[in-house]
Amino acid sequence: MACFFDAKGGFIVKDRTKYLVIGACAGAANGFFGSGGGLFLVPLFTGWLGMKQKNAFATSVAVIFPLSAVSAIIYFWKGGIQLSSAMPYLLGGAIGGLLSGLFFSKVSVPLLRKAFALLLLWGGIRAVLLL
Repeated sequence: MACFFDAKGGFIVKDRTKYLVIGACAGAANGFFGSGGGLFLVPLFTGWLGMKQKNAFATSVAVIFPLSAVSAIIYFWKGGIQLSSAMPYLLGGAIGGLLSGLFFSKVSVPLLRKAFALLLLWGGIRAVLLL
């Protein structure tokens, strides 16, 4: 058993199994759905690990980035990605990521929660309607 904690003392976990389960859920969602690991990460970071909401959102991004890179490499290797189709979205995605990163500290936690909930709701409705 190991003891993990952040530099600010935000959480302490003595059982690394929680980290493995949370990571596995995020990795599976990322691999199956192309992204979406945050759907598991944010609620599990806050509920299971006791992480503060803003830290959970930011940590989720830090975890999803390498998971997305791994998924993209595997998809590319198996012929599932056409880079020419992805390229037009990269500039806009980079700008959106940069701007949201810069303004993140200015956004209130209740607004982040509502935006996250609306995004989940919108995705869920679209998924059900497209069945």
